[in-house]
Amino acid sequence: MLWGMAGVTGLGFLIALEIAARRYGLPGPITNQAREVILAPKSGFLLYAGMALMMVVLTRRQRFIAAGAAIGIDVAFFLVRWAVDAKVTDGHPFGNGALWVILGHAVIAITRRTGRERVLLLKGVGLGLLLVTGRKTGDTWLLITSKIRPTTLDQHVATADHALANPSWLVGRIVTATGPIGAHVLGTVYVQLAVAAVIVALYQLRNVAIERRFPRHHLVRTFLVIGLVGPAIYMIFPVVGPVFAYGADGGHWAVANVWPNTPPPINAPHHLPFDEITPRNCMPSLHTAWATAIFIHSRKGPRILRFAGTFWLIATLGATLGFGYHYGVDLIAGVVFALTIEAALRSLDHGWDRSGIQLVIYSATVFAALLVSYRYLPVQMANHPTVFGPLLILAMASVVHGYVQTAKLWGPKAAPARHPEPQPELA
Repeated sequence: MLWGMAGVTGLGFLIALEIAARRYGLPGPITNQAREVILAPKSGFLLYAGMALMMVVLTRRQRFIAAGAAIGIDVAFFLVRWAVDAKVTDGHPFGNGALWVILGHAVIAITRRTGRERVLLLKGVGLGLLLVTGRKTGDTWLLITSKIRPTTLDQHVATADHALANPSWLVGRIVTATGPIGAHVLGTVYVQLAVAAVIVALYQLRNVAIERRFPRHHLVRTFLVIGLVGPAIYMIFPVVGPVFAYGADGGHWAVANVWPNTPPPINAPHHLPFDEITPRNCMPSLHTAWATAIFIHSRKGPRILRFAGTFWLIATLGATLGFGYHYGVDLIAGVVFALTIEAALRSLDHGWDRSGIQLVIYSATVFAALLVSYRYLPVQMANHPTVFGPLLILAMASVVHGYVQTAKLWGPKAAPARHPEPQPELA
C-alpha cells in the first residue's frame, strides 16, 4: 500500500509538472522521457546507471541477459542512425537500450511474475526509473523557477559571503590557473554525480538478489528525498550564482563582470532582476548535499569506496565554487540540509527516539537560521567577518558533530563478552 501510494503521488506530481511546462510552451518530464525511447538520450550514462540499480533484484544470469540486451539494442539504434545519416548533435548516441530493458522488466513483472517476486521486480524497476525520471523532473522544475521568480537574492548572498572571504572568487581563480585539465576533471565529477551515487548504492544493495528484499535504509532514498525537498527552497530563496550574477555568463543581466577576479563591494543588497532562462538553483547547494550523502554512505564500505566518497565530496565542493555555480554560504546550507534529511530518514527507520528527534529539530533550526541570516543580516555579516565567519563554520560543525554522535547510538550494539563459567576438575 505504501509503495502504491508513493507511485500514485509521484505520477500525479509528474503530470502536474507536465501541465506546468506546457503552459510555457515547453515539453515536460513525461514527454522528454518518452522521447528517449527512440531519440538520442541526454545522458546515456544516467540511463545505464538506472538499469544497474534495477538489476540489483536480478540473478547473475538475468543480469547478463539484461546487459547484453541493452547493448544489443544500442548497437541496433546506432546502425539505424548511421544508415539514415541521423547525426547525434545533443546528448549521447547510447542509452536507449538501457531504457528499453528497464521498461521491458516492468512488463515482465506485471505479466510473468506473481506475489513477492512481482513486488520485488517492480521495486527494482521503480528504483531505476526514479533515478532517470528525477533528472527530467529537475530540469522542468528549474525552468519553472526561472519563470516564477523574476528577481533573485544574489546580492544578499554575495554580501553575506564576505564573512567567508568570498571562497567562490578564490577557488574560481585557482581553477582558472589549473587550465583545461583541472576544469575537465572537476566538470566530469560535477556532471556525473548521480553515477557516483549509483556506485555506492550498488555496494549497499549487493545482497538484494540473494535476500530477496531491500535494506531498510540506503543512499538512493536519501538522494531522492534531497532532490524532492530541496528544489522547493529555490522558490523561497532564488539565487542564480556568481558566474551569472557577477560574471560574463550573466550578460547584461549581471551586476558587473567581476567574477572571479574582483569580489563585489559591500553595499546594501537589493533584489536583482534576472532573465527567465537561468535556473534559480543555488540555495541550498544540492550538489553539495548529494555529495555529502555519498560521503556518509560510503563510510561503511571498503577502503576504495571510502576514498572515492571523500574524493567526490572534495571535488564537488571545488567544482561548485570554482565554476562559479555557488557561493560559499550555499555550501554550508547544503551540508546542513543533507544531514537534516539523512537524520530524518534514519530516525524514521530506527524509530523516533529522543536523540533522533532532537537532532532533526536542531539541524532544521540551524538550516532555517542560516537562510534567515543570509536574507536579513548580510551587511552585518560582511562588516564583521571575524565574528560571523567562525559562527557559520561552528553552526555547520555542530550539526555534523550531533549527527556523528547520534549515528553512533543507532549503530549495532556489540554483544557483551561471555565469560566461561568455572568447570569442576578432578581431584
